[in-house]
Amino acid sequence: MAAGSAADAQARFGHSVKGLLTEKVTSCGTDVIALTKQLLSQAARNMVMQEDAILHSEDSLRKMAIITTHLQYQQEAIQKNVEQSSNLQDQLRHLLK
Repeated sequence: MAAGSAADAQARFGHSVKGLLTEKVTSCGTDVIALTKQLLSQAARNMVMQEDAILHSEDSLRKMAIITTHLQYQQEAIQKNVEQSSNLQDQLRHLLK
């Protein structure tokens, strides 16, 4: 009987170890899944923030392009006025001679 009870004890020990290993594997798997969900959630939040920043940057670039166009028109108008002013000065000099 001693051999039988030793075999029973060994079998119980084996089942106990398998049970503990199964629990540990399940626990680790659950932890990995939870961590993965957490990382994916954070990545999604970061992506949304980046998308918002990109949209804001695009809007700013569009506004700067409009301002640049207006400044170019103003520069052209000033340049024409300077040219006309030079012509008027020449005409005035010619008349005053």
